[in-house]
Amino acid sequence: MPFAASPSARVSYTVEGSGHPPLVFVHGTGFGAGGTFGHLTGDFTDTRTVLLPDFAGCGDTEDDGRELTPELLAEQIAAVIEAAGDGPADVVGFSLGSVVAATLAALRPELVRSLVLTAGWSHPDDAYLRNHMTTWRAISGDAEAFGRFGTLTAFSRDHLNSLEPDALEGIIKGNEPTEGALRHIDLNLSADIRPLLPRITARTLVIGCTQDATVPVGLSRELADAIAGSTYAEIDSGHVVVYEQGAEWSRLVREFVLQEG
Repeated sequence: MPFAASPSARVSYTVEGSGHPPLVFVHGTGFGAGGTFGHLTGDFTDTRTVLLPDFAGCGDTEDDGRELTPELLAEQIAAVIEAAGDGPADVVGFSLGSVVAATLAALRPELVRSLVLTAGWSHPDDAYLRNHMTTWRAISGDAEAFGRFGTLTAFSRDHLNSLEPDALEGIIKGNEPTEGALRHIDLNLSADIRPLLPRITARTLVIGCTQDATVPVGLSRELADAIAGSTYAEIDSGHVVVYEQGAEWSRLVREFVLQEG
């Protein structure tokens, strides 16, 4: 596994496929890039080199444990793009990864060819989001409750009912209150990138999830409205659209990033 050196971390990442420009997937809270996007990379590796970095708190990435900020994590993703040596890249974020990807596009525009922000937000001032994250953080001492709450709000009711009981229990057990996940939740409660959004010049697609019980879809709509010239789309899904509606999500992302421009 290759590593990229940033001022704040030794960042692990994986590489799949081949093609130019590279396509970078930026994961969300608690789960690394492989666990978030690994089942979908085959939808893109026929034409692109796919980079899957794990920012601080996930995978084999090593850092000094300092408080996380969007700028710090964006710096880590930038280090991966630079280490791969084939930028600028198409950058795709999910959830917290959308906050990080948008920050990267604002601060390092030379590294971002296009931008896709899925189930993202731009500030912590929404009462629902703040209470969701505060509750999730508060129950971290009970691993089962933490896993059940996170899973309950990750998927739509229809999707939860479509799962076999053993599969659902496996998802719950995998949703653990790790140190990295708790650091990510703390960042979810503090990240405010509203001042950065006018600086984004990359061609941008924002994807909202209509049944999102983690990041209300209205916050994705706000994000799109704040990025000049962005395109907006919605998928009928809960928060973790990459699993619940993975084929539709891949189609939208592929159509957008494969456009010339």
